[in-house]
Amino acid sequence: MLREMRWWDIDPVFELEKDLFPEDAWSRGMFWSELAHSRGAGATRRYVVAEEDGKLVGYGGLVASGDVGDVQTIAVDRDHWGTGLGATLLTELLRAATAFECAEVLLECRVDNVRAQKLYERFGFEPIGFRRGYYQPGNVDALVMRLQDPSTSVQGTQGTEING
Repeated sequence: MLREMRWWDIDPVFELEKDLFPEDAWSRGMFWSELAHSRGAGATRRYVVAEEDGKLVGYGGLVASGDVGDVQTIAVDRDHWGTGLGATLLTELLRAATAFECAEVLLECRVDNVRAQKLYERFGFEPIGFRRGYYQPGNVDALVMRLQDPSTSVQGTQGTEING
């Protein structure tokens, strides 16, 4: 089940973050800062978590600035790789981008994360450039990808129940 990320999710999200991205994990403070902009009339972010049997197994977040959305993060517990959870999270983020009236969505992906790149390509994202040394401290390049008109990528997808 997907639901809105709340403050009490920060610790389990942080633990999954450290497990999946040991070299360049976000800090707790970064998640707190993102959530501070995710509620209310002026919200510019949408963060969701996925739970299974009461355990957090994935999360994702998007920021909207003007008519551009940016997927900030998507993470799926290793035991759930290949289950479609990443696609479910991405679908929800693209729905949020559409609700924010974003004309396009950008994201950065490690150049060595082929699994994620294939997911994004299935949704219509196209490579548009690189950010050299983006992921630190490992000095790994990021592939920048763009999806024009995110509303077309979520049309026809089945509704996912979001509680929040």
